Amino acid sequence: MKNLEKFKGIFVALNTIYDENDEINVSEIQKLVKVYESKGVKGVYVCGSTGEGFLLSTEERMQVVEAVKEVASDDFTIIVHVGCAGTKESIKLAKHAEKVGVDAVSAVPSVYYHLSPASVEKHWNGIIDSTDLPFIIYNIPQLTSFNLPLDLFERMAKNPKVIGIKNSEEPVFNMERYRTVAGDDFIIFNGSDEQMLGGRLMGANAGIGGTYGTMPELFVALDNMINENRIEEAKVLQYKINDIIFDLLKLPSLYGAAKNVISQRFGVNAGVPRSPFLPVDNDEKITAIVNKIEKYVSELGE
Repeated sequence: MKNLEKFKGIFVALNTIYDENDEINVSEIQKLVKVYESKGVKGVYVCGSTGEGFLLSTEERMQVVEAVKEVASDDFTIIVHVGCAGTKESIKLAKHAEKVGVDAVSAVPSVYYHLSPASVEKHWNGIIDSTDLPFIIYNIPQLTSFNLPLDLFERMAKNPKVIGIKNSEEPVFNMERYRTVAGDDFIIFNGSDEQMLGGRLMGANAGIGGTYGTMPELFVALDNMINENRIEEAKVLQYKINDIIFDLLKLPSLYGAAKNVISQRFGVNAGVPRSPFLPVDNDEKITAIVNKIEKYVSELGE
């Protein structure tokens, strides 16, 4: 059996933070990592969709990884997304992640060109073969336009270095298909935040999400409820979480809204997302979301 315990639990998809000159803000990223450690999350997923990875240069992505690793505790798991349009740059990022000492790398399919499953397999295997790190497939067809075929997943899952999949597709039944194919000795990360409970019940055994960063306490509590088979309580909490998610989605950009909430809740200057993502004004709508999160967090102890 693989040692997969470090990959089970709640992982925040980490927002990348910039300073007023649109440069990587190392100190604020490090503050945020320590906040999440204090909230009981298992680790972070770095430079993925929420981390605006495709808006960063290769050097900036390396800078973010180094910043996170520098302050993370030994038992805080770091997964680094290294997906790029080309395999060469992905390998460069993977080798850097291994040198820094992270726990695993992950990648979406090669983007933009709408490649065949054979090309995606070649891309992923190139990354996998370049390091000794565990590899986690990132499946998010709504952004990549690549629908992961089950036969490709089955071939990938047979590679002992492929330890899991971050599955952000919307049909929750595929969690069961992946679990049936891969078996129990495999990590399936639920990636659709509003379906965390459904994903876990259908085969996922961990979660990675972008809205986790605004309300980590609620997702940690939800994970605990599921693990303890307190399903009716979990349903109530999932509904509350979804209430917040849909409030965030009403604003001009999810990342802009999330960064404002993070700034208000945790005293971290999370700034604004990188262009072309829209900034979101720090107004009464953000304050209302923060108050709602704080209310739901306070209810956990009741």
